[in-house]
Amino acid sequence: MRLLLLTHYYGPEFGAPQRRWSALVQRFIAAGHRVTVAAPVPHYPTGRPTREQSRTHRVGAVERGRHGETVLRTAYLPHHSDIVSRTADHLVVAGDSLRRLLRRFSRPGTRPDVIVATAPAIPTLLVGRILSVVWNVPLVVEMRDAWPDLVTHVGPVGAIAPELAHAAHRSVAKRLMAWSVALAKGEVHHMVTDWQSRAKAVVTTTARFADVLRERGVEPVHVVRNGTDLDGVRAQHDHLPDDHPELRCLYLGNMGRSQGLGTVVRAAAALHAEGVDVRVRMVGHGVEAHALADLAAELDAPVEVIPRIPHSEVGAQYAWADTVIVSLRDWAPFAWTIPSKLYEMLATGRHITALLDGEAADVVTAAEAGDVLPPEDVEALVALWRELAADRSRVGVRASGRSWVADNADDDVLARDYLDILHEVLAD
Repeated sequence: MRLLLLTHYYGPEFGAPQRRWSALVQRFIAAGHRVTVAAPVPHYPTGRPTREQSRTHRVGAVERGRHGETVLRTAYLPHHSDIVSRTADHLVVAGDSLRRLLRRFSRPGTRPDVIVATAPAIPTLLVGRILSVVWNVPLVVEMRDAWPDLVTHVGPVGAIAPELAHAAHRSVAKRLMAWSVALAKGEVHHMVTDWQSRAKAVVTTTARFADVLRERGVEPVHVVRNGTDLDGVRAQHDHLPDDHPELRCLYLGNMGRSQGLGTVVRAAAALHAEGVDVRVRMVGHGVEAHALADLAAELDAPVEVIPRIPHSEVGAQYAWADTVIVSLRDWAPFAWTIPSKLYEMLATGRHITALLDGEAADVVTAAEAGDVLPPEDVEALVALWRELAADRSRVGVRASGRSWVADNADDDVLARDYLDILHEVLAD
């Protein structure tokens, strides 16, 4: 089949969406299908291309991807980490994608057989909807996370309340702004649900969010998890008994508002004050990185915050650690999501400290991969790490996590499942 993928994030950028679609596209092409990808010039995560990316990738260029796919590079808007400039970037990419794709596929015989539009960039879904109607081509909407619920908090009523909770003392202008933002969130929620309902199929990465969408009347909804390449993730080994005295705790990934990593810093500070030998390493990027480093310094916590590293160096970080941390805030939509990094952690065999609820917590428990704690619970985390520091046998490497990934989140199986969905859409 001829597949058109619309995405805001694509290689050579590295991140969860990029890794997912690189793995899927590689296997789609190996199965004999033709894939065209519409994606902006690489500019994630800084909002601007590197020098090498600027030289290699040009707006409007038609490139051959690493797996043999055709990649149409669209315009982008340089941006910062705030939601306003990032949303403006999403809109610019969507508008330019629509213009270029209508021109590239102006003749009916050249058009794709099926379109896949993947969030979290919400305007990408609108482009998919428009092209589907204009070309009379089936659309598959992919919701990688619980979008737009993570922004709108599951509806206009829930969206309005947080914006107005502290608005009584504000000026009239600020209160009007709060109302406008809340109403806009509610409108986005309704629009996205409408686009999902009009698609031929919706793909989510978790079963719980699939159930939420079905309750809203969206059908059919399929689940294709995020996954990992077991051949590309090395299974770790136990540390020697006298290798290091401290308990080593590793966080690897995005340091944003969603992760609630202040909990980790406060727990490390409390243990340090008790005299428990613990060391925390946070590696990655995000809007909270500087604040976390400042908090660690303020509390005299044994925490180091390290900038994002090349993927080739990730294995060394896992080898350093005794336990790896996965954390999300105590927000309702996070009960329906699973951090994509969790699958890689499972594949390493390292003990997992999971500050999670919902389906992600269920995965850690089912895989017997570590300890699950309530999100944002400092006291529970202090108690757990105190116990692990006293009994290192509890952080021994276990094969159960890697076995769970092989059974439930292997890239080969996920790609076959995805192709079955696309064939079913075309058969309809």
